[in-house]
Amino acid sequence: MTTRFGAPGTGLSRREFLAATGATGIASLAGCSAGGANEPAATSDTPTRTQTDSPNLSYTSPPTVVNVDEQGGEVTMRTQQARHAVHPLDTMGGPVEFPRVWAFQADDNDPSVPGPILRTTEGNAMEVTLDNTDGRRPHTIHFHGVRKTWENDGVPTTTGIQVPPGETHTYEIPANIPGTHFYHCHFQTHRHIDMGMYGIYRVDPESYEPGDREYFMTVKDWDSRVPRKWAREADFTYNSASRNPDVFTVNGKSAPRTLHPEEGSPIIVDEGDSVRIHLVNGGYMSHPMHIHNHRFQRVEKDGGTIPEAARHDMDVTNVAPAERHTIEFTADADPGIYLMHCHKVNHVMNGTFYPGGMLTGVVYRSVMDTDIFNQLMEYAGYST
Repeated sequence: MTTRFGAPGTGLSRREFLAATGATGIASLAGCSAGGANEPAATSDTPTRTQTDSPNLSYTSPPTVVNVDEQGGEVTMRTQQARHAVHPLDTMGGPVEFPRVWAFQADDNDPSVPGPILRTTEGNAMEVTLDNTDGRRPHTIHFHGVRKTWENDGVPTTTGIQVPPGETHTYEIPANIPGTHFYHCHFQTHRHIDMGMYGIYRVDPESYEPGDREYFMTVKDWDSRVPRKWAREADFTYNSASRNPDVFTVNGKSAPRTLHPEEGSPIIVDEGDSVRIHLVNGGYMSHPMHIHNHRFQRVEKDGGTIPEAARHDMDVTNVAPAERHTIEFTADADPGIYLMHCHKVNHVMNGTFYPGGMLTGVVYRSVMDTDIFNQLMEYAGYST
């Protein structure tokens, strides 16, 4: 499988990235100066407290796109406990890490938060086997958007079906509503989503024509006490009414980690590209997402196509909890690096440090060999 750089989707291949950054670009990323003289050197393997507190748990990987059609319509989703590096460095308000999350793992891929992006085509069906063999508590999977039979709804209180520890269960999910959808565990939903059990489900319409660049992005707000509680590092009584979000992510990462070409989610484009971004809100707060210097149109919402007569140019789209917005724009700005972020300022912070949090960027490939891009990569922790 070809390694891709940027957000999950049709980003740059490793060869394209190396060509864009130049023959010495990668080696220089770890060694150039990064801003203030008091900033510590960035490194991707600096040990932190959570690494030593949870020695038996491996780290999550970034979410991957799973083409379920190519697997005969079948996918196995395992439940895994893991550690999750939101932004593991000392720069820009870090380190920010979750010592324990509950992750989905598709087939033989790594566990990830958000979960894997399941992609299929309209008219097909998926057999999704929830494998809770190694789990410690019951789980389910509930799929938004598509119409399915009652017993496949994934809600234990209304269907009587849950998947206890040590067991498996297969859901039959028809791909009968094209568009971008959302899935999550529906057992004690408020806790299990806040522990990382959510992801994107994409149904391509028949004869679907993707953009030149197509990306998937899930935004989420977190109360960091919850993953710390389940790692026995925080002692409090969880109550969703008193939830206190203090970590804000794009595809599970906070800035500057979001800018990392492998671990993060930069939107990497060439001049003139048509760019399509599938935005999903996996959290409990609304997030007005803004892109600098590019006007876009919202073409889909919650699996429904927006008629052309109702579309208009915009630079902010407010994504409510569980909503899915697909936006499109042309990469026609002056080539450079442009931010994409939530416009609630406190959501673009790591603790008291600004900027951070729910922020990533649109990066033109033609500027990826510049000093400023190298500086951003050092902040993001890129090393070889």
